[in-house]
Amino acid sequence: MRSIVECIPNFSEGRRTEVVDEIVEAIRAVPGTVLLDRESDPNHNRSVVTFVASPDRVVEAAVAGAKKAAELIDLNKHSGEHPRMGATDVIPFVPISGATMDDCVALARACGERLWGELGIPVYLYEKAATRPERENLAAVRKGQFEGIRDEVATNEARRPDFGEARVHPTAGITAVGARPPLIAYNVNLATADVEIANKIARAVRHQSGGLRYVKALGFELKDRGIVQVSMNMVNYEGTPLFRAFEMIKREAERYGVAVVGSEIVGLVPQRALNAVADFYLQLEKFSEDQILEHRLEGALEEGKQ
Repeated sequence: MRSIVECIPNFSEGRRTEVVDEIVEAIRAVPGTVLLDRESDPNHNRSVVTFVASPDRVVEAAVAGAKKAAELIDLNKHSGEHPRMGATDVIPFVPISGATMDDCVALARACGERLWGELGIPVYLYEKAATRPERENLAAVRKGQFEGIRDEVATNEARRPDFGEARVHPTAGITAVGARPPLIAYNVNLATADVEIANKIARAVRHQSGGLRYVKALGFELKDRGIVQVSMNMVNYEGTPLFRAFEMIKREAERYGVAVVGSEIVGLVPQRALNAVADFYLQLEKFSEDQILEHRLEGALEEGKQ
């Protein structure tokens, strides 16, 4: 079986298309890299790029993207709704086929070492690659953002990087590199401009403050649309499916007399996550994934190759 690893670097630029273009091209220029998706949000001022490659090429592509981002993004001039601490903010590695989580942990550490050694960008290791329990949660790692980490990293031992000196890169900041299972970036938009309502709902839904087990959530303004958003990372879509988070947000919003105007998935989503949504809302009886046309077709084509 061919070994494939997914990498989903997040860059602190979502408004200048030409900058994101250059970063994406730097990633694609690495032989064996396949770009799956790119998505930019001007309100968050953030872009998410998804690509796959073999384990021996995926770090090379991630470092190439980070190098270009460091050349083009200055966090001293950056503002947006989404928390950030680096021009390349996070680089997660995800095992897809023929690779294990341990493999991705090793890739994360190799990437972190190269970011510091070649680019002078300090690195925190997070999620499964974390070297200490308090760094497993990305939100805890990124607390204070670029400015806060810059001001205290030299004097606070708890903020020392896993790779690099106790300082941030003057313009590219500091990057979190990790290994994790697949997650879904899922946002629900609300028909109000009151961001405090989004914050209250985010607190109700996220696990850290007593909500759903596998949900991380924050409230944001979407200033160009005059509405607000509950932005979530669904870190285990089987343990907490999309429909459960959506329904909880909808019910919480009703308490404030606010309607849901829509939801969105940022980047890619596993088919099984959408199957669960269809099963729930359509109340399908005896539903099987084998009933999905594309699933059946894929199986038939594989049999035909044998």
